[in-house]
Amino acid sequence: MSISKAVIPVAGLGTRFLPATKTTPKEMLPVVDKPAIEYVVEEAAAAGLHDVLLVTGRTKRAVEDYFDVAPELEQALEAKGDLDRLAAVRQPTELADLFFVRQGEPRGLGHAVLCAKAHVGDHHFAVLLGDDLIDARDPILPAMIALAERTGGSVVALLEVPDDQIHLYGSAQVQRVTSEVGAGLASGSVPIEPADVVLVTGLVEKPAAEDAPSNLAVIGRYVLSPAVFDVLERTEPGRGGEIQLTDALAALAADPHGPGGGVYGVVFRGRRYDTGDKLDYLKAVVRLASDRDDLGPDFRDWLGGFVASFE
Repeated sequence: MSISKAVIPVAGLGTRFLPATKTTPKEMLPVVDKPAIEYVVEEAAAAGLHDVLLVTGRTKRAVEDYFDVAPELEQALEAKGDLDRLAAVRQPTELADLFFVRQGEPRGLGHAVLCAKAHVGDHHFAVLLGDDLIDARDPILPAMIALAERTGGSVVALLEVPDDQIHLYGSAQVQRVTSEVGAGLASGSVPIEPADVVLVTGLVEKPAAEDAPSNLAVIGRYVLSPAVFDVLERTEPGRGGEIQLTDALAALAADPHGPGGGVYGVVFRGRRYDTGDKLDYLKAVVRLASDRDDLGPDFRDWLGGFVASFE
């Protein structure tokens, strides 16, 4: 089994960033000098996922345009000899083979994934959510892809969170697997220990702290068996009146010997930036700018003095 397809849902309304997202898709909000969606497509391409489907909506034309060529702009930059900016403009169009499908109405993440069925076909595929940016130095997708190819099941990325934050996520009930299942998986600068690979036996969407089966939260990276489509087609609207991907994964997890091959989890311990929350979005910009060779030194000097002025 070779996994080469990625699905990126970008049809959400972005209400947490209103009024900025009234006319600008939240995926196009800049994180330093690139829109958030470009980081996500870069991550998919770096993991060998060169067939990328973006599930868009009526208000997301800017996302489609961003990954299209811009002949007039490119000609103007080339005429001025501004080759650095020309390369930056062309880069998004060269990352992967990009396809687009529209989700007619926002009916939840599960429905957005279901919109990819015709494109994905009978193949395992990755799902990347644009709200979660994974630092390029700590990739998690290669390990998840390798685990899916090894087991034939679906794989979710898990993150340990404080008990008082688990209500913001799907919570995973897990059990340990043999060390051979998790051996030899790599994740950039943060090694994945065999103990960080688990079998998911249950999932609860945004539970109260006292009802959560664990503090392991499902974050926005998945590698899914095509069996998920049949389950999604039978999944009734759940929390918020939407078709929840978590509900479909819970059904697959409950049948580990079924056609879906069960659900596994990889605990992520690298650098992650949540751009779906205003405060965390600002933190992401500061952290990524601070690490840049071109911006970091001057920005860190200024930032230190700025913070000190409040002391």
